[in-house]
Amino acid sequence: MLIDTHCHFDVEEFDADRSEVAARTLVAGVDTVVIPGYVARYWQRLLDLCERSTLPRLLPVVGLHPCYINEHEMADLELLEQLLQSRPDIVAVGEIGLDYLPDELKAPAVRARQQTFFRAQLELAARYRKPVVLHVRKAHADVIAQLRERKFREGGIVHAFSGGIEEARHYARLGFCLGIGGPLTYDQSRRLREVVGAMPLESLVLETDAPDMTPQPHRSPEVSRTRNSPEYLPSVAEALARLKGLAIDEVVAATRRQSQAVLRLTA
Repeated sequence: MLIDTHCHFDVEEFDADRSEVAARTLVAGVDTVVIPGYVARYWQRLLDLCERSTLPRLLPVVGLHPCYINEHEMADLELLEQLLQSRPDIVAVGEIGLDYLPDELKAPAVRARQQTFFRAQLELAARYRKPVVLHVRKAHADVIAQLRERKFREGGIVHAFSGGIEEARHYARLGFCLGIGGPLTYDQSRRLREVVGAMPLESLVLETDAPDMTPQPHRSPEVSRTRNSPEYLPSVAEALARLKGLAIDEVVAATRRQSQAVLRLTA
């Protein structure tokens, strides 16, 4: 069975048919879905959903996303620590990181604020021995520098990896897996395929990032955006198997093993 290591299954886009999607996800061969947080006001919704779940198993990850930096308050870090103290079911801190891509996030003051929240969350993750789920765009050098400076040893996942091969190798040496999702199926993702092809299978895990990043086989030409879903994860696994020249069963087994190890999951 597959593990979706990054899926925003708690968002409103799934409110109308979440149970049906969950049933189809299990039938598709996905029995575990990891749900990362992004702003504090939605953490309780995420935790409640995971508590109610049976199959597929829904696992909570809680953190403050860099793209929402203007919504975060210092008090959110205190709440995060309280949750890490009281909720052993939280498997990681995330999604956290740095994002220098959109114009509104490029200003020096905004970058500095992102770095402040990122450092604080890395420190909490280290204190409570949790891996982290990273969001990184156009900021790999700074993220890697922060991980090294703090001698961060808990590892984690670099979600929706978009860097180059040297950056991928740096993360692997620091104990991180690369999260690979729908973009692997896109014609324009040549650099990603080169990186994934060069990295060992043992450094890769699978994700959907639903409701975003829909795999190409599930995109509808009739609409501008097709909702992604955890039930579509097999399309990513199949693309990875083709790229690596491996049997799909080998990819399923290896990525499950890596996901369990990096997130310290039970079977």
